[in-house]
Amino acid sequence: MTQFVVTLDLDGVTDKSALMDRCAEALGLPDWFGRNWDALADSLADLAAPSGHGGLRIVVRNWRPYAEARPQEWVIAQDVFAQAADRVPALSVLLALGGSS
Repeated sequence: MTQFVVTLDLDGVTDKSALMDRCAEALGLPDWFGRNWDALADSLADLAAPSGHGGLRIVVRNWRPYAEARPQEWVIAQDVFAQAADRVPALSVLLALGGSS
């Protein structure tokens, strides 16, 4: 089985609020998503791949400007992504290292 791939494009994201909005949009998080770190961690752990796929792969693109603008927030975001991937074996979060396009 293949993994279902979702792209989380952080182009233009400059703060936590925009990051949470982008996560909600790209990952299809529910309306009740609280837009805070704990809610993001819980929501990531609850994500499921569509039927017929062996897991979910989130590819984070264009993350470097956000990481440079908000380094402390980016450390927390990475920790949230890593913890979710540790808790859910079928979930992978990958940082794209290529260019911005």
